[in-house]
Amino acid sequence: MAANTGQAGPDDHWLATLSEEVLEPELPIIDPHHHLWVRNGYTYLMPELADDLASGHNIVATVYAECHSMYRLHGAEEYRSLGETEFVRGQAAMSASGDFGNTRACDVMFGNIDLTLGAAVEPLLQQHIEASGGRFRGVRISSGWHEDERINNVAEQASILLDPRVHQAIAVINRMGLSLDCWLYHTQLDEFAQLIDAHPGLVSILNHVGSPILGGPYRGNTDEVYTQWQAGIRRVSERDNVYVKLGAMPIRMPSYDGDRTLPPGSEEVAAAWRQWMEPCIDAFGAERSMYESNFPVQKRWCSYQVCWNAFKRISAGASASEKADLFAGAAARAYRIEGVL
Repeated sequence: MAANTGQAGPDDHWLATLSEEVLEPELPIIDPHHHLWVRNGYTYLMPELADDLASGHNIVATVYAECHSMYRLHGAEEYRSLGETEFVRGQAAMSASGDFGNTRACDVMFGNIDLTLGAAVEPLLQQHIEASGGRFRGVRISSGWHEDERINNVAEQASILLDPRVHQAIAVINRMGLSLDCWLYHTQLDEFAQLIDAHPGLVSILNHVGSPILGGPYRGNTDEVYTQWQAGIRRVSERDNVYVKLGAMPIRMPSYDGDRTLPPGSEEVAAAWRQWMEPCIDAFGAERSMYESNFPVQKRWCSYQVCWNAFKRISAGASASEKADLFAGAAARAYRIEGVL
C-alpha cells in the first residue's frame, strides 16, 4: 500500500495495519486542534473522530479548529461561517450524549470571521458565541502568504497581519476576552510578533510550530530554513501571552518514499518531528506549549494512536508537571476549558 499522498482522504485500511501498545495510557490529553468535515468524498464527523479517540489514549476533551466546514449556502458572505459554529454545537451535543465515548469532544471551538471587517466584527462575534452555546473561544486567522508562486497561499493578501482593519478587529477580540489562533509561514513570524505587541494581553496561539516552508524556493535548503525558523520562534516566545501548538508536520524520512506495506510507527514519527518540536518547548516552556493532532489532515500520514505515541516519545524525558502542561494544561488555560482535569 502506498503512503496516502494522492487520495481524497486518509486510507483507514492502511493505517489499521499497524497497531501499537499505547504509551502512558493514563496521561490526560486535551487535543487542542482537530477538524470535522465531509470533503472530497471523505467523511470525518463525530463517529469517525470517536473511533480515533477510542484508540487507547486518555483524551479527556478536544478543541474544534475552524476549517470552512458546513458554511451556510445562502445569506450575506460574512454570516455564512455561522453555519460551522452551529454544526460544531450539534457535534458537541452528540458527544455529550455519551454514545460516542467519554471524551468531551468539541468541548470548545475557535471559528472564522473575516477580520478585514474591522470593528464591525463585534456583532458577528456575539452571534458566534450565542450559536455555539457558549463553546466559542476565539477566532483563527489563516495568514500564510509568500510571494513565490510555488507556495500555496492561504491568505488573500500579503502582510494581512499588518492590515489596520485586522488590527481593529483584533482589538475587539481582545476586549471581548476571546483568543486568536494564527496560522502563518515561518517567514511571517516577525509580523506576528508585531501584531501581538500591538494588543497587550491578547491570548494568542501560534499554530503548527510556525509552519516552516520546506518546499518551493526553500527545497534543499532545510538548514537555512531551520536557522531562520528557530530564531523567529525564539523572538515570538518572548511574548508571554503567546502559546504554540506542536504538530501538523508532514513526516519526511528517507524510508517513507514510495510504497510501504505498513504506515510509519511512532518511533519514526517522533524522529521526524523532534527537531521542530523540542526548540518550541525550549523557547515557550511546557506551560505554553501544547501537542495537537490536526486530524484528519495528519491522518494522511499516521494513525491517531501513533500520533500521540510519537508525542509521548518526544517528551519521554519531561517531568510529570511538564507532561501535564504539554498534553492538557496549556490547552486548558489557552482555551478556558474547565472541569476535565
